[in-house]
Amino acid sequence: MKMKRKFLSALLLVFLITNIHVKANNPPQHIRPKSTPQQAIAYLDSLHHLAISRHWPNVNPDIFLSNLRAFAISPLRFYEGKSTNFCAYSALTYIPLHYDPLGFSQFMVTLYSKGEAKMGKVKFTPGKKVKLEAGLLKYKGPLDINAAAQMWFLSLADQFKGYLNIFNQDFDKGDENTLWAATNFSKFNRMLKRLFPAEINARGSDLVRPWLKDMYTFLQEKLKTGVVFLYLNNRRLYRKKHVRVRFGIPTHYVVLLDIYKVDGKVNIVYWDYGVKTLQQVSPRFLKTITFGVTQCILKEK
Repeated sequence: MKMKRKFLSALLLVFLITNIHVKANNPPQHIRPKSTPQQAIAYLDSLHHLAISRHWPNVNPDIFLSNLRAFAISPLRFYEGKSTNFCAYSALTYIPLHYDPLGFSQFMVTLYSKGEAKMGKVKFTPGKKVKLEAGLLKYKGPLDINAAAQMWFLSLADQFKGYLNIFNQDFDKGDENTLWAATNFSKFNRMLKRLFPAEINARGSDLVRPWLKDMYTFLQEKLKTGVVFLYLNNRRLYRKKHVRVRFGIPTHYVVLLDIYKVDGKVNIVYWDYGVKTLQQVSPRFLKTITFGVTQCILKEK
């Protein structure tokens, strides 16, 4: 009972402090990528072979390099895995895979070889349990054979904490499916700010939808100058007849790629990890399922 009261208090606290509305100053147009997939592939090929890492004993170095090559060649095939709570980490990975694949490859190789690495303002020093688990996740679909993605997701979840992680901060086997790996809205925006050189515009919260008169026009405008992430009530977006109860809370992060109207309906094209998805919804339904909108405007250094 005491733990339940603490959790409810945490929910109330986030309701009060996470309704974010930050405006960027003179937002630039989309910047050119810092590096190219070809540069990433050339770098990975130059390594020829990696020694087995004493830090990540269950990650095969050849599979690891193969995974990184696949990230550079086909970034939209990057996948969070079935039944995990890795969707937020997968969403933000859109940025390094599309705008700096070489930098991401170098970061991952350093993390593998040295057990720690720096990205943006963050020095990653994953815990021992996380390092032992990477490469062993099973029954997660394509993630099972993607040890590099397992390393990255587990390291992010181990590094960043939000109020959802209060009661489960230390990794134990199976925690990729629990609140240990969960990401609330303010934590998601904090990760973007600390990992990438960018202006972050965020509207919304974990409990209350953003106060926007015209969601469609708002999203169209945001797409013109930055990468846009949506924080959605996924249970309502993917309706299933056998699911009678749909909680009115956000559960999923996606990358919005395009939005346009057809006969009064709104077509949203988004990256849902592994594939691009086209979904047609009413303007009212779009507003109902959207709890958070984050625009990331990358800066040139």
